[in-house]
Amino acid sequence: MTSKMLQKARDFEKKYLPYTRAEQPEFHVTGGIGWINDPNGFAPYKGEYHLFFQYYPYDTKWGPMHWGHVKTRDFIRWERLPAALAPDTEYDRDGCFSGSAVELPDGRHLLMYTGVRSVRRRNGMIEDYQTQCIAIGDGVDYEKIDGNPVIDSKLLPEGGSEHDFRDPKIWREGDTFYAVIGNRCPDGSGTILLYQSKDALHWEYVSVLSACHNQYGRMWECPDFFALDGKNVLLVSPQEMTAIGLEFHPGNANVCLIGTFDKKTHHLNREMVQAIDYGLDFYAPQTLLTEDGRRVMIGWMQNWETSSCRKQELRFMGQMTLPRELSICNGRLFQNPVRELENYRGVKIDYRNVLINGETSLRGISGRCLDMTVTVRPGNENSMFKWFRLYVARDGEHFTFIRYRPETGTIKVDRTHSGFPHDIVDIREFPVSLTDGMLKMRVIMDRYSLELFVNDGEQAASFVLYTPMEASAISFSSDGSVLVDVEKYDLEIDNSAAFEE
Repeated sequence: MTSKMLQKARDFEKKYLPYTRAEQPEFHVTGGIGWINDPNGFAPYKGEYHLFFQYYPYDTKWGPMHWGHVKTRDFIRWERLPAALAPDTEYDRDGCFSGSAVELPDGRHLLMYTGVRSVRRRNGMIEDYQTQCIAIGDGVDYEKIDGNPVIDSKLLPEGGSEHDFRDPKIWREGDTFYAVIGNRCPDGSGTILLYQSKDALHWEYVSVLSACHNQYGRMWECPDFFALDGKNVLLVSPQEMTAIGLEFHPGNANVCLIGTFDKKTHHLNREMVQAIDYGLDFYAPQTLLTEDGRRVMIGWMQNWETSSCRKQELRFMGQMTLPRELSICNGRLFQNPVRELENYRGVKIDYRNVLINGETSLRGISGRCLDMTVTVRPGNENSMFKWFRLYVARDGEHFTFIRYRPETGTIKVDRTHSGFPHDIVDIREFPVSLTDGMLKMRVIMDRYSLELFVNDGEQAASFVLYTPMEASAISFSSDGSVLVDVEKYDLEIDNSAAFEE
């Protein structure tokens, strides 16, 4: 039975979503209206891929968390479905926080999420109590089970926090269900707990899969754990991260831990720790395994520090990244746009061995919804150029640039002039490597965003842009001689099909 609160959200969507389509990105997921943050329940179900998300439809600010819902067959065109969950019971009265989904053996669709209940103490302080809850449905309508919550403080290890205990990621292996959940341990930092169940309803605590020990931020949110190319990968989103060189930047961050899962101790033995995304706008990623065996990831393309910096005329706030295919190469996590994006490419514009020394623009190289690869190498065998810049979303007033400096082996992305009317962090710099003396940059743009993939996915960096749509010029600039190859496609999405209501 649909509760009054959930029906209110669905009625609101039905009334107002038709008016917001023209404001939306072409192929990046938003809530259509209102606020979104973390991706939830990103998983296959009956031949399609479903994506839920943290959602407050009534305002472009964070509010009592619902779950919004879309689905797709190809990760580019999405169908919008009615809101799936609302905070309408005692155990989740203050929010249906992040979680995940799995198809049950009998064909039903199970959602596992964190229910939040806030209590004001006598001293005036408010404490959240977080438990793990379940709703089961058919891909559109979901019923919260009578046995909720299914995991609460009684299943925490000694010293585990019942106030920071959230974001379950569930999966099934054979006849056993597993879940990893973020928690805060006695030293005040994050830990990832592993649970198991035979029916997804009755759970037991297994182990600490991995702990932070205040090394990479503090509380670890939104865990995801999976096997990939012979390794085991744990994705986490730390809070209160401090900077570590150019690899990790401060604030709400993202971390990938690669290693080997010890089946006796149920512990991840780390071999590599790296950032997942090097941009300004990336958090809370979640993955799924496709029917053809690919591990695909999507993340929230926003950050908490700039979440109040929005265009007042837009009726949505927050969007997801383009889904990305993951792989392990040379011990590192690589990521590239899902291959289905290539099905939406228009006419190819191709330039080879263009000599840049100063500033240049090329005929046909412009746009705001595009897929463009730029390969850079020295144009003079006797001397190295000092820097190369690629300007996008440019007009007389606005621009964003990507600068490569070979001497330091770094890329800097600067969106200072991209249209944000706020004093926010606009610059991000990160290290890159060369392959045979060349640097390869693939740039994906969609109205309000720029996603950069370096050297076939060795690094990825995500940025929100609020540049006016009329700013569509692209140019190239260098200090010293640079040879450049450019391959550019406009992306042509059928708007009548994308985000169908």
